[in-house]
Amino acid sequence: MKFRVKKTDSLNGIAFIPSSKSHTIRAVVIASLAEGRSSILNPLDSLDTLAAVNACTSLGATINLEKSKWSVDGFSKKPKKPEKIIDLMNSGTSFNLICGVASLGDFEVILDGDDSLRSRPVEPLLSSLRELGAIAMSINGNGKPPVKIKGPAIGGKTKVNGINSQFVSSLLILSPLLDNDTEIIVENLCEKPYVMMTLRWLNEQGIKYITNEELNYFLIPGKQSYKPFEKNIPGDWSSATFPLVAAAITNSEITVKGVDINDVQGDKKIIEYMEQFGCSIFKENFGIRISPGKLKGSEIDLNATPDALPALAVVGCAAEGTTKLYNVPQARIKETDRIKVMAQELSKMGAKIQEIEDGLVISKSSLRGAEVEGHKDHRVVMALTLAGLIAEGETIITTAESVSVTFPEFFSMMKYLGANIEIEK
Repeated sequence: MKFRVKKTDSLNGIAFIPSSKSHTIRAVVIASLAEGRSSILNPLDSLDTLAAVNACTSLGATINLEKSKWSVDGFSKKPKKPEKIIDLMNSGTSFNLICGVASLGDFEVILDGDDSLRSRPVEPLLSSLRELGAIAMSINGNGKPPVKIKGPAIGGKTKVNGINSQFVSSLLILSPLLDNDTEIIVENLCEKPYVMMTLRWLNEQGIKYITNEELNYFLIPGKQSYKPFEKNIPGDWSSATFPLVAAAITNSEITVKGVDINDVQGDKKIIEYMEQFGCSIFKENFGIRISPGKLKGSEIDLNATPDALPALAVVGCAAEGTTKLYNVPQARIKETDRIKVMAQELSKMGAKIQEIEDGLVISKSSLRGAEVEGHKDHRVVMALTLAGLIAEGETIITTAESVSVTFPEFFSMMKYLGANIEIEK
């Protein structure tokens, strides 16, 4: 599927944001690890979250999916042996968290995914699971999926590279269930807010642990358990980035609803980023309103919020002067190498953009329509769609179906706001 986007002078209206992918997947996993029935209210129904549902069902959970409520009967600490290979599709979060879950059983579990998932490193997590007593190996010997895991892990001491925060979150969710205490030392922690999100879940569950302010050390007592819960999933700040950026670059005023300013999600820093670029943000009931200003280039450390890089690269094209997005090397190991891909695709549209080791440097550019590759990466597709709004002529973005990974309603939202956008099957 392709998006065809033409230059759009202005947008207007209310953007309703889908629920958080990261919260939904944690909810599914922790509910599956609890004994009893949990209710997940207002979950995100997307390809990534359904990958987590499929995996947990394969391991023994019973999950009933209704439109605004998912009911989960968990298997506690005792997953069952799956009947076949578990396919996590394109969901890195689901894959990494399920690696930990799979290490609870005394049987072999094989986890796989699509070509994109098979390109992502997972060896740091596998190494930690081995140190905690499980058998965990990359089947192709390259440190990437597919992987084979056999437990039971028992606890102990491990050191993990935090270049991907999901490795840390996987260990944090697993460790309370093990027979022995677990000591985790984290090196090179990136995306700290996502670890804080996991800790928020542990806190709500009454899980005991010891850590420090840097979140590079954890001591987690074993023989704990998860309990059933009922929780409403907040809106996804990563998704909110796109309508906010769309408003800024088209000099429009848009209200974004469904996000919680008090939630732990790191991507709510998009408010600070847009203010730094020169926009005004007003916090209102049930959302925020963005009022555009003259965009000016900025230097932004994106270590905590790597998902913002594709969209902010487009802001850099529209802002006066030079924009530097830096300290985000982990953006290279997402669904794509987003640093390389955004430089490559925006260059096709005439962007003055330079790839650096840990980010991008962008100068104000007059964009022109072109056919660009979405690389089956939902955030790349959505960012290039935004670029099409300010490019002369028509922009065609391939692999547009990938937006269903986290934002199934992206096209209809953009259309509702007034974007000149069409779908080509």
